[in-house]
Amino acid sequence: MTSSAQKFGAPCWVSLMARDLGASQHFYGAVLGWDFHKGRLGDEFAVAVRDGSPVAGIGALAPRLQVAVAWTPYFATKDADVAAARIRERSGTVAVGPLAFSLGRGALAADRDGAVFGIWEGALIPDWQSGHKDAPAWLLLRTRNAFDAAIFYGEVLDWANERPGCCDVGFENDEVVLVSLGRVLARLSSGATGAAADPLLRPRWDVHFPVEDVDATAEAAVEHGGTVLERHTTFEGAREATVRDPDGALFTITTHV
Repeated sequence: MTSSAQKFGAPCWVSLMARDLGASQHFYGAVLGWDFHKGRLGDEFAVAVRDGSPVAGIGALAPRLQVAVAWTPYFATKDADVAAARIRERSGTVAVGPLAFSLGRGALAADRDGAVFGIWEGALIPDWQSGHKDAPAWLLLRTRNAFDAAIFYGEVLDWANERPGCCDVGFENDEVVLVSLGRVLARLSSGATGAAADPLLRPRWDVHFPVEDVDATAEAAVEHGGTVLERHTTFEGAREATVRDPDGALFTITTHV
């Protein structure tokens, strides 16, 4: 099994903490065609699978935690304690952890602009990686200033250093891009504002799931209690739609892979 030390700095998983695990499984199963297997973290956590490959995790949010339901990306790190200390030193926030689990240690954090993300030290989910042509998900950070954000994440996660296996950072189509082995793993885009009334304009990690037909998938989301907030075509010609699930979590469906 691959270790986070081998993929340090790279996105390694996406997860949703839902208020009703069963209802979330029903929604995402109907809309995105996912099946669910029991995870190794207990009965309150499930792994979403499509075509035999793991896609994402969905867990039950403890009632005592008064936090927003949201899709959260996790990044591999060699040492969760070091990464957590770096987050705090750079005016970010570590909300939970690092906590020990059966396969490693993780923490939930927010960057300086409030975008929530996780860090993970330990074993990685087999067959899950962003950036390849059959990626189960890809990531876009909507942030105030992409260059400032790249510095923050670069210093926390060891991007763009000279150590073997690290992720490189570049610039493409007015966005900062995180690259490994020639593949774009994530994009960082400027223009978000924390004071925006529109949730789509606030700083956040936007998790994208590829689908064959964006419009049909968007209609399925509405039929099962979700809301379509925006539809558009990218400059590359990809169709996209931003959806809010019945629990309030935002995600994007896209034909871009």
